[in-house]
Amino acid sequence: MILFSFFGSLMIAGVVAFLFEKWGWTHNGILPSVFIAWGAVLVLFFVRSLFGLSLGSPGLDAVIGSAAALILIPTEYASRRRGKGAKDRPWRNR
Repeated sequence: MILFSFFGSLMIAGVVAFLFEKWGWTHNGILPSVFIAWGAVLVLFFVRSLFGLSLGSPGLDAVIGSAAALILIPTEYASRRRGKGAKDRPWRNR
């Protein structure tokens, strides 16, 4: 039963990350957002299993954890980095 809740939490985190990208709340890109959300869910799952602390069901932990991680990870740097031209990044011209 533990594996179902773990992989279900990862799936929920992926969906939350995808929706955050599509709604424009984050500007990381879909794949980096999914990795950020998976990391948050992994941390919350380990905290839940090791210390017994949780915010509710594993699904609720997944939604809250992935949303919090996507909001707390600074996305302004990523959007500023994309706005620069190739002349600002000479290593891209090689």
